[in-house]
Amino acid sequence: MSATAPGHPLGLAPSKIIAVHLNHRSRAAERGRYPAEPSYFLKPPSSLSWTGRDLIRPRGTELSAFEGEIALVIRARAQRVARADAAAHIGALAAANDFGVHDLRWADRGSNLRSKGADGYTPIGPVLIDPAGVDLSDLRLRTWVNGVLVQDASTADLLFDFAHLIADLSATITLEPGDVILTGTPAGATVVHPGDVVEVAVGDTEPLRNTVREDGDPPVPPRAGPEERATAHGAAVRPLKAETEAALRRVSTATLSSQLRKRGLDHTFLSGLAPSRPDMRLVGTAHTLRFLPLREDQFAERGGGMNAQKRAVETIGPGQVLVIDAREDPGAGTLGDILALRALRRGAAGVVTDGCLRDSPAFADLDLPAYSRGSHAAVLGRRHVPWSVGDAIACAGVLVRPGDVLVGDAEGVLLIPAHLADAVAADALAQEREERYILARVDAGESIDGLYPLSPARRAEYEAGATP
Repeated sequence: MSATAPGHPLGLAPSKIIAVHLNHRSRAAERGRYPAEPSYFLKPPSSLSWTGRDLIRPRGTELSAFEGEIALVIRARAQRVARADAAAHIGALAAANDFGVHDLRWADRGSNLRSKGADGYTPIGPVLIDPAGVDLSDLRLRTWVNGVLVQDASTADLLFDFAHLIADLSATITLEPGDVILTGTPAGATVVHPGDVVEVAVGDTEPLRNTVREDGDPPVPPRAGPEERATAHGAAVRPLKAETEAALRRVSTATLSSQLRKRGLDHTFLSGLAPSRPDMRLVGTAHTLRFLPLREDQFAERGGGMNAQKRAVETIGPGQVLVIDAREDPGAGTLGDILALRALRRGAAGVVTDGCLRDSPAFADLDLPAYSRGSHAAVLGRRHVPWSVGDAIACAGVLVRPGDVLVGDAEGVLLIPAHLADAVAADALAQEREERYILARVDAGESIDGLYPLSPARRAEYEAGATP
């Protein structure tokens, strides 16, 4: 690896660099978990770097990944600072890249030292931003790879704002002047390769720019399993057990609705949506996208480029369902065939929208289950502003959180809270076996009296294995 670098051109000399594990809602949606409190790891001050300095990927490794972030530079010593006073301790902001090599993580045992602590793995710059001149609650963060915008988020997306982080950290650790806090990356962080150029910008400032280069030997042999690969590429690790998914592909939404009702959940069926492919089953976990009503100034600001709709598609992972909150408005399309195909190529399990599909005839030939309120040829800007990814949303009258399980058949789509999926799937299988027995008896001419539902005597007969 490279030798220790000379002083930082911006004069940064932190006693410590503290990074937040998970802090953007969109990134939490990728991971399928939403922490109640922030968690942290330390990066050595020797990892500090700057614009123009290469990011070194060791030979033989594959999973080098960027993470565009906003760095906070502490102005004044902070110890047990109240949240209301925390912002006064921010001396400057800057673009940062929390670079790492995920196929070295196996040897870190949670420390991230080998995978993220190497010399040059924390470039910051090229300018320091005065916090007094920006809106800390809605500060834009963007990342490009080879000129293509791959991250576009705002501090409005943070789970824990800057003041929260400073107050929380200073309750345990004294923050010294010059210390750096990396405040988390949004969705879209992924693997880059030698020759790739990564740029990160905060607000409208000049971007931090670094090139990935391969050089040197790794400190330990590289190793990566499915989880490390999924994390590096920005895809959520699929939470459904194989047996649960198999069961959910067999049972009907009607049976699942009965099982959820037994558990006190009566508002889980997404009403009024029809499938574009009634022959296909939908099973997957929710990846959410929220549209707000059209306001022309907001559409001008948020509707173009890598907007929330496109970010939702570019961050969807294998086994996930894109669930779109369009406020049940049938006045415009919410997704067309090109973005649907891109979602499919990323491994998406389906699309569910309580608005309309655009290019709807093409969905009949697309191997992607899609449920909608109907068809509409108009684009977003007629009724919707693409607003956010990874929030809790309302879709067809049902509250949907990222990670919830969606099941669809020819009848429609139903939601199962993730923590209930295993039990509901198993009990639904048992219920359908029982109902097949009842149907066979009814088909043979028997009365439903004592049969539907099963009386104790008929249940004993059923459980003894009697068949018609």
